[in-house]
Amino acid sequence: MSRADGLQSCDDCMEPADAFSLVGDETRLSILEALWRLDGPARFSDVRNEIQMRDSAQFNYHLGKLTGQFVRKTDEGYELRTAGRRVVQAVLAGSFTQHPRRELDIDDPCVRCGETLTAHYEDEMLCIDCPACGHGHGEYSFPPGGLHDRTDAEVLDAFDQRVRHLNCLAKDGVCPECNGRMETTIERGEECCLGGTLRASHVCRQCAHERCAAVGLALLDQSAVGNFYADHGETLSDVPYWRLDWCVSDAPVTVESTDPWRLRVDIKIADETLRVTVDGDLNVVETTRESAESPPSV
Repeated sequence: MSRADGLQSCDDCMEPADAFSLVGDETRLSILEALWRLDGPARFSDVRNEIQMRDSAQFNYHLGKLTGQFVRKTDEGYELRTAGRRVVQAVLAGSFTQHPRRELDIDDPCVRCGETLTAHYEDEMLCIDCPACGHGHGEYSFPPGGLHDRTDAEVLDAFDQRVRHLNCLAKDGVCPECNGRMETTIERGEECCLGGTLRASHVCRQCAHERCAAVGLALLDQSAVGNFYADHGETLSDVPYWRLDWCVSDAPVTVESTDPWRLRVDIKIADETLRVTVDGDLNVVETTRESAESPPSV
């Protein structure tokens, strides 16, 4: 199925509307939650006891409705299928039931002007920007469940890890939403939440999920960049992406050609610069290191 086929188009599978109707019942949701909590093949009686349902016939009816599509029956007992686990995870994430707003305490400087950033959460999006100069430092999805039982610092750390992980998936051609094929294009346009006019756009061919990112954000998982930071006594994974100008600005990016695309990202620490050249798919094609005292080295 793809977006072009229509949401309710379905060949050789259960109709989407029928699938959703199966879990539109309190007892059935309780059964899915019980199986999730039991975390493994569970006997009929164990699941029924978990939800404290006395009527065995009624319980059997609802479990039977779920079995096949959301629940798997094995010789060892009942367990969640992927679809059932996704239903529970979606509820726990809060996407269907919660719409919180939250201002987060952040004490990091803007990469452009040096003033203190602000961070706020609304409509499942966490946005970091500079109130002084207006430079954006990224706005990305973050399920409401990620706010639970976390301090502001812990939320920001989780957000940083999520952005890194999902962007790397998208850059590598895997949709973070449906695992479909993502295609990357380099685009120019008006300044957006990333604080620049040059950006990488990732679009899924299957579900049309879109992610945009500064070109440099694609380099966070590159060993050459990690080694460069290590050589300067820093661990790249410990530095939030919004503190890195090459991840939230196109100022460190030089366009060497557009047909085909060839872009160079300059990453500077102290008196040394790592120059990373990527193609239009954000594949690294060349790296060099330069310092004020020495010639370039590959």
